[in-house]
Amino acid sequence: MTGSADSYFALVEQIRRKAPAYLDLLTAETDDQFEAAFEIVLESAVRHLERNKANFQKLDEVGLSGALAGALAIPGLTVTQEAHSNGHVDLTIEADHCFPVRIKLGEAKIYDGCAYHIKGLDQLLRRYTTGREGRGLIISYVRQRDISGITNKLRLHMDETLPLSQKGPCQDHPIRWSFVTVHLHSSGEDLQVGHIGCNLYVETKDALGPASV
Repeated sequence: MTGSADSYFALVEQIRRKAPAYLDLLTAETDDQFEAAFEIVLESAVRHLERNKANFQKLDEVGLSGALAGALAIPGLTVTQEAHSNGHVDLTIEADHCFPVRIKLGEAKIYDGCAYHIKGLDQLLRRYTTGREGRGLIISYVRQRDISGITNKLRLHMDETLPLSQKGPCQDHPIRWSFVTVHLHSSGEDLQVGHIGCNLYVETKDALGPASV
């Protein structure tokens, strides 16, 4: 009996060392604990896209989301593109072997202004989301200069207009160039949405200005 217990604890310790995010996702008892674990995985996936942005310049939204899905799909998370939930959702993220079931839906857009961003939010909240899912995701692939300024402008716009029954101002998110909103859903639930900025701007020679002599 002791040997079996020792083997179990040794396995858990090995998982903790090699894949701490997986263990945290698997053992999360609350939504907040799950989100904290998922944010680590999400930031790593976003950084992967940013580090390879020059290689991804020819990809459209579907292609970029495929690259993101591949980076998100760690042991413990099943990530599916274009799964059906009242339409074809860009990203469906499901935690394996969890009860209650934890599912996140994500809509991804190449950033093209506040109106286009809110269009994606409308699709996510009014079409795909049933009300049972966890915090939703709007992924903004930003190919323009100054993602920091763009994020601040978008956040200010949403605070002023409160789209899609937004309840109060935007909240901070631990990932840079990101924020969280809360919306009253048709189910009667208050649903959180994480707005995640991904910096895919590639500097060109023209943008750098004339070379110094």
